[in-house]
Amino acid sequence: MTEFNILDYGAAGDSRQDDASAIQKAIDACSAYGGGRVIVPAGRVFLSGPFNFKSNVEFYLERGTKIIANPDENVYTESAFKDNRSEGTIWIGGKHAENISIIGGGQIDGQGAAFMDGEDAAAFKLKPVTDFDPRPHLLTLVGCKNITIRDVTFKNSAYWCLHLAGCQDVLIHGIRILNNLKIRNGDGIDPDHCRNVRISDCHIESGDDCICLKNRREYAEFGPCENITVTNCTMISTSCAIKLGSENVDAIRNVVFNNCVIASSNRGIGIQHRDEGSVENILFSNMLIESRLFDDVWWGKAEPIYITTFNRNTDAPHRYPADGRQRPVGQVKNIRFSNIVCKSESGVYISGSQHTQPEKIVLDQVELEINKWTRHPGGWYDRRPCDVQGLIERPIAGFKLNQANDITLRNCRITWGENRPEYYGSAVDANQVENLKIENFAGAAAFPEQNRAIQIHPAKGES
Repeated sequence: MTEFNILDYGAAGDSRQDDASAIQKAIDACSAYGGGRVIVPAGRVFLSGPFNFKSNVEFYLERGTKIIANPDENVYTESAFKDNRSEGTIWIGGKHAENISIIGGGQIDGQGAAFMDGEDAAAFKLKPVTDFDPRPHLLTLVGCKNITIRDVTFKNSAYWCLHLAGCQDVLIHGIRILNNLKIRNGDGIDPDHCRNVRISDCHIESGDDCICLKNRREYAEFGPCENITVTNCTMISTSCAIKLGSENVDAIRNVVFNNCVIASSNRGIGIQHRDEGSVENILFSNMLIESRLFDDVWWGKAEPIYITTFNRNTDAPHRYPADGRQRPVGQVKNIRFSNIVCKSESGVYISGSQHTQPEKIVLDQVELEINKWTRHPGGWYDRRPCDVQGLIERPIAGFKLNQANDITLRNCRITWGENRPEYYGSAVDANQVENLKIENFAGAAAFPEQNRAIQIHPAKGES
């Protein structure tokens, strides 16, 4: 394989000179040659502004090398979302290319804290944004095919880390994403309108969602997000470790998550549906989930499993269709959870609305151990973002089911820990759920003298 060393194209690797031009020249030369390997050599730190991948390039970061983002906001000029300039920029990019590999034992560091406006106890503060937010997404590939990302460490993204929009045939294996747990919007991996994606054997730490499948309106031309597998991954998130939504204008379907461990996260698995797309044919299996409470600045209330379908909040018109009119929320159906063991400060929450109800949801061998161990207040359900009250105070049930259809709890179990605040309630609390099946269920209320283990209400759902 022909090699193109970025040092031969003028890179200094002294952590002071911006080496973006040299890196780009090496990539361009490699692609023009017909393909080869671009070498980022070991033992150096390459400061860089934006550059773009081209077809037939293997970008090889030798072990012991590092590329760091230029902290000068002025070098980031391209919006990550086309005409929507309010949600970050592109640092490392690529459009409509194919046969791209990003491999090796080196590091890519977004220097996220350099783009913040100071630090509070719960999170970094964001700089005021009127029109343009210069915070760079670490990697944004749009409309690309045959992508391999392997063994690299990605760190400290100022916004989303790996954003794949409209990409096909993607393999992500053995990478580490080590984002700052206090930086908001610091997603790990975001397959957006992508097809045929395999993510395996990765470790992800993120201040926002670790893995999030979505269909953003800005890239609607690429169609549904489908045929995705995620296996053997470990995740830590201050927000939601695995999320589907909330931006979803098409279909998210045919997805498998298997053999994953979620630790110390605000929310374990979340289907947060707010748009006209659909979510269907999803399987979660063989997982360990630990979810805990965090500050209210982060969405989530320690739910190990979370499914909600609400209209989007009315103060977010930039997420509406071009005509400014919100569409009815699409379906969430055929979702199965199998062999999931959860330790959490809250319970499973499944809730629809008067507009759309989740349906055909099966929880089989889902075991909950609920106990309070952090200082953060509980007793709340979090529905943000939505067009109704976002945070509602309610007794916390093991399985809280509200306005849903065809829900099955099979071989499920709940136990309560020794530290039981007074807001802990029933094992199952179902409100306006049609065709609810409970088979071989084990568990009592947190305070059996006050509440029944299973409470079923036919009354109107919560608003």
